[in-house]
Amino acid sequence: MKKPFNDPAVAAVFDAYPPELKARLFRLRDLIFETAAETDGVGAIEETLKWGQPSYLTPETKSGTTIRIDKLKSDDGRTALFFHCQTHLVDTFREIFRDDLEFEGNRAIILDAAEELPEAPLRHCIAMALTYHLNKRKKRA
Repeated sequence: MKKPFNDPAVAAVFDAYPPELKARLFRLRDLIFETAAETDGVGAIEETLKWGQPSYLTPETKSGTTIRIDKLKSDDGRTALFFHCQTHLVDTFREIFRDDLEFEGNRAIILDAAEELPEAPLRHCIAMALTYHLNKRKKRA
């Protein structure tokens, strides 16, 4: 998809990634934008930096919680999708995809850059994060 960057600061962060991780992080970025476009109620995605990490928000609809992507600071060969730790998203992902994904606590899905990207489970998790607040509002109604 290779969506152009609107924020030069985000582009600079991607440029600084090591080559072996850059392609993986670009693919995660593409998955977020693709999933948002395919998921009802999400609307436009804003790409910005939070804590120095590329972050994806739903400011138009406020349908979801922020998703961040980055390399793992403790392991240069791994990347992660980070989610707000006060949601139950990662616990839910763990229940559904226990055998397909690796998790870190209540905040991240961990991905080894040398392994094939599990796109179907990731799309499902991304869609759940991008509709987190929308689904909470539906449950209350």
